Amino acid sequence: MFLQTRFFTILHIFDRFACFLFRAGLYFQEINIYGFAVMTPCPHDKHTDPAIPLLMHCCCGPCAAGSIAPVLDDGRRITLLFSNSNLDTEAEYLRRLDALKTLADYYDLYVETDPWDHAAWLEFVSVVPDFAHCPERGERCRRCFQWQLTRTSVFAERLGAHFTTTLTLGPQKNSRVIHEIGAQWGEAFEPWDFKKGGGGLRSLELCRKLDLYRQNYCGCEFSRHAEAN
Repeated sequence: MFLQTRFFTILHIFDRFACFLFRAGLYFQEINIYGFAVMTPCPHDKHTDPAIPLLMHCCCGPCAAGSIAPVLDDGRRITLLFSNSNLDTEAEYLRRLDALKTLADYYDLYVETDPWDHAAWLEFVSVVPDFAHCPERGERCRRCFQWQLTRTSVFAERLGAHFTTTLTLGPQKNSRVIHEIGAQWGEAFEPWDFKKGGGGLRSLELCRKLDLYRQNYCGCEFSRHAEAN
């Protein structure tokens, strides 16, 4: 009995310490896919002329909630873009768009929308071998990033703006891979890493404040099935 009591006491202490480390990781930088956090306070090391407008591709309200503030603090003018044909149903598309509009109203920002076309997205990612069975963070996801950034670049060129994406805030998303893809557009793509500077914690707090919809899967039918299993 004595050993059992000591075991549960130690387990409780370890659990509390793990919670502390997790919150500390959210404050400095969201824990990334490699399992460690880098304490870097700035989400973007290259400062761009504030006169250049920025189009921010938003994958969802929660990721945008953790990403907008540091860009505004940098003195930038932002337009939000909701372009997410990866979403498996139109109902999910509209639900996430509604959450983003709530956030946009909070910051007094305008939202551009790209019509939902899941069939076109499926055709685009289908070049990946056995794409339906790729693991999360695999080649299908890389191809999806290519789709999202390509669509965003079209809108950015039309607006005469640079562009970035809130995808880098997601703890399951590899910011390095996203930035590598974005580099094909040169200076037009700004490599913000919204995990840094407490983006995850900022997102949690603002989602609670505005009661934003927080989805439990990335978006496509394959990620939904992976989450269910």
